[in-house]
Amino acid sequence: MDRPRSANTHNVAQLILLLAGLTAIAPLAIDAYLPAMPLMASEFAVSIHDIELSLSLFLAGFAVGQLTGGPLSDHFGRRRVIFVGLTLFCIASMGIVLSHTLYGLWIWRVIQAIGGGMAIVNSSAVIRDISSGRDSARYLSHMAIIMMIAPLIAPLIGTLCLYLAGWHSIFIVLFVYALLIGLLLHRLLPETRQISTHKTSALRRYIEVLSHRKALAYLAAQSFTYGGLFSFITASPSVYMVYFGVSASVYPFLFGINVVMMIVVNRINVRLLLFYDPPCLLRLGQIIQVITGVLMLMYILISPDPSLSMIVFGIMIFIGSQALIVSNAIASTVEFFPRSSATATAVLGSFGFLSGAASGLLVSSLGDGSLWPMITVMTGCAVSGLTLKTLILRSCRNNPQIKNGC
Repeated sequence: MDRPRSANTHNVAQLILLLAGLTAIAPLAIDAYLPAMPLMASEFAVSIHDIELSLSLFLAGFAVGQLTGGPLSDHFGRRRVIFVGLTLFCIASMGIVLSHTLYGLWIWRVIQAIGGGMAIVNSSAVIRDISSGRDSARYLSHMAIIMMIAPLIAPLIGTLCLYLAGWHSIFIVLFVYALLIGLLLHRLLPETRQISTHKTSALRRYIEVLSHRKALAYLAAQSFTYGGLFSFITASPSVYMVYFGVSASVYPFLFGINVVMMIVVNRINVRLLLFYDPPCLLRLGQIIQVITGVLMLMYILISPDPSLSMIVFGIMIFIGSQALIVSNAIASTVEFFPRSSATATAVLGSFGFLSGAASGLLVSSLGDGSLWPMITVMTGCAVSGLTLKTLILRSCRNNPQIKNGC
């Protein structure tokens, strides 16, 4: 049985580094196998769209893992749920390596996602356990900067593994990485959950979060920004490599430019948090996304032959602004739930990944070989997120009878 240990006795920077390493499992599991999709489709003798479906299944499974892991973590502690989740992730990674059918790939991919979601949901919860307000947002931004190295290098790792040892080696690398992170966390991560004599059921915790009006506003903001992000991730291979004819060796660098931009904006966000509150910076990020999305739509409307450089630049600004939205949405939300921070994080993450799964499926179904499906869905997500958040917060201010979260 894990004994609670005080986070004050541990170096905060070391803790952030460990939690970033844990959270990086998600982008590694999502992005590393993207370059291998055509080869996997050939080996399984199926359409590449069937392999792409494994990404949407992963996102849905990840949402389930977060919804499960959040309340379990608030009830049993952060450490226990992290280790159960990482164990499932490792088992499923080897299951994928040994899969010989498409259905086997799908099943193990869902199990891998559930385990990853259960473990990763605790990262933000631990940050909330040891901090609050602007400090929490700064820690989350610092963690995000480190974590973003993962999507930057993931396609490169996948390409390297693919050429050296085949697509199976990608999931072996994921297994080894998760195992190492688990061993480090077991040795160095303290139990940070606040001990409470009052035990609240998982259902009651979810009702508490979902009935909080301001929390719903920030939930809408994060969910739709994830939708825009995964619209790009789903469509980027076909847009860059098919529409623009970019080679597979160049694609990881065009993908990585967006991650570099997110790292830069994260550093800016950390600085701005010294002067502005998280909700203010969240709104700034949303406004940037909406303006950028609308401008890209106008550009492809008036341009008969859109240039790669203009699209890459627009997407770089759009995706970069995620750094202003995600960490500030999390910090703004979990501030309301000091004793249910993992549940609040689970709701944020799961709705975000479900939105990503839905937008990815929408982009795939609308795919016509042009730029329109990707850019339209990205812009629609940005507009919807800002509009919903604004309407919900306005209803709080205008209705004095609504007290919860207002």
